[in-house]
Amino acid sequence: MTPWEIGGLTLFIVVLIFGISSIPFGLPGTVIILIDATLYGFFTGFEKLGFKTLLLLLALSALAEIADFVVGMAVAVKSGVSRRGLWAFFIGGSIGALLMAPYLLGLGIILGSFLGGFAAILTLELIDRNRLKPSLRAAWGAILGRVAGIGVKGFLALIMIIITLTSIYS
Repeated sequence: MTPWEIGGLTLFIVVLIFGISSIPFGLPGTVIILIDATLYGFFTGFEKLGFKTLLLLLALSALAEIADFVVGMAVAVKSGVSRRGLWAFFIGGSIGALLMAPYLLGLGIILGSFLGGFAAILTLELIDRNRLKPSLRAAWGAILGRVAGIGVKGFLALIMIIITLTSIYS
């Protein structure tokens, strides 16, 4: 292998790692992995990463994005979160992520999104229900739903990476 090929392969693997690492930050990591694999296939003439593998990765990426949403919503709704509460969680999480971004070497984004979402949904549910226990249950359910969604999406992203690397190195 030439130094150019080694550098390209290194960049490819770095982007794969970035893809799976971006999932807890709310970024579409599976899409990043899919684009990375597609570009690798394009630049190598689709020798090792063929169209069948890329179609499988596309299906897994779509499944991961849908599963993240569905699992997160299902857990949250099961815990008694209202539709307004889900919006409050999203808006509060976004604000919290923006406010906490400069802290903890960038990991404040994750903490801020959870804390901001929790605070927003708890506040809204307290205003709507005027009772602490069901409001806390709804806020905690939203957090658990988000964690479950991230877990499912992360697992499918890991499968995508394994398929990709297996195709290249086999």
